Amino acid sequence: MTASRVLVLNSGSSSVKYQLLDMADRSRLATGLVERIGEETSRLVHEPLTGPAAAGGKREQVGPIADHEAALKAVAAELAADGTGLDSPELAAVGHRVVHGGTRFTRPTVIDDEVLAEIRKLIPLAPLHNPANVTGIEVARSLRPDIPQVAVFDTAFHSTMPEHVARYAIDAGTADAYSIRRYGFHGTSHAYVSRATAALLGRPVEDVNVIVLHLGNGASASAVRGGVCVETSMGMTPLEGLVMGTRSGDLDPAVVFHLARVGGLSVDEIDSLLNKKSGLLGMCGDNDMREVLRRAGEGDETARLAFEAYVHRLKKYIGAYSAVLGRVDAVAFTAGVGENAHQVREAALDGLTELGLALDLEANAARSPQPRLISADHARVAVAVVPTDEELEIATQTYALVTR
Repeated sequence: MTASRVLVLNSGSSSVKYQLLDMADRSRLATGLVERIGEETSRLVHEPLTGPAAAGGKREQVGPIADHEAALKAVAAELAADGTGLDSPELAAVGHRVVHGGTRFTRPTVIDDEVLAEIRKLIPLAPLHNPANVTGIEVARSLRPDIPQVAVFDTAFHSTMPEHVARYAIDAGTADAYSIRRYGFHGTSHAYVSRATAALLGRPVEDVNVIVLHLGNGASASAVRGGVCVETSMGMTPLEGLVMGTRSGDLDPAVVFHLARVGGLSVDEIDSLLNKKSGLLGMCGDNDMREVLRRAGEGDETARLAFEAYVHRLKKYIGAYSAVLGRVDAVAFTAGVGENAHQVREAALDGLTELGLALDLEANAARSPQPRLISADHARVAVAVVPTDEELEIATQTYALVTR
């Protein structure tokens, strides 16, 4: 029997998301979430998707889960109850989402002690994410030290950006000393969606130029030429770029100095303001686009302003990346807002007919879980809605590495 299963783990500071996939046919066997780790009200939701266990539907347990080790052991127990436990000989590898790979990691990497030490060194670049990623890796390695553990980095897909794109125009010595450069994020999503868009068009990925718009609570854009990222909107951190749910996106750096000198805010307070209290939330009090749209439709001016700011920034990036690519074959919308908010897609592309962009309004308004084209027949540039699948992308990269 050839081992073909991959367990994908996404370890957050107080959560673990997971999926078990069989790469023989790219099917999902189980999916789940452990949240509020370390609290009395920890919650595990597990859903078997195949076999006899699937008939029972989701299983949920609520109660204290002390730490990530206890969380992963609880996940292992749920999988074992389905007959797909971590001790299965069919498990080929565990794939870990790691947010920041710096310049050191530009492709999926089998984790050993040296690699883990290097990931720890990158914690200052992603202090909210990499520590939890490291914890998940450590626990998974202790549970299955005999199988490959693979790190798949959010930043890796964007490592192909030319140096003049990745560099900030600051003193070079200072930039090098503190690893200050543009790294980009959501890389697994941008990689998956750019390839899936080419497939939707029935063309080789090498022949297709795509602007990918990953619009969730966090949001980013990328310019992908022939399957290779040449520009992306997020920078050294996920704060740069588009207006997001709670993040400001692009901002005059002097705003930070002004808030410190005139407002008396500390560095930590400014960090919290720009990352957690800005974007849609800061402008109108809601970071859920559904609520923003509902309120704007009812005449709420603050919600309307937030929506218009969001769309304006999005439109600017579409125009900028059209210039970067020179020739655009498709614009692809993905993630929660991109896949579901037809009003955002319509507003973002409104007035861009000179760039070859035009929507079929009926197709755009229709809901579907499938990848689909929503551009008008006469449009020179295809517009696609492509549901992202970061877990499948992580599993694909993991399995390709361990079976190479």
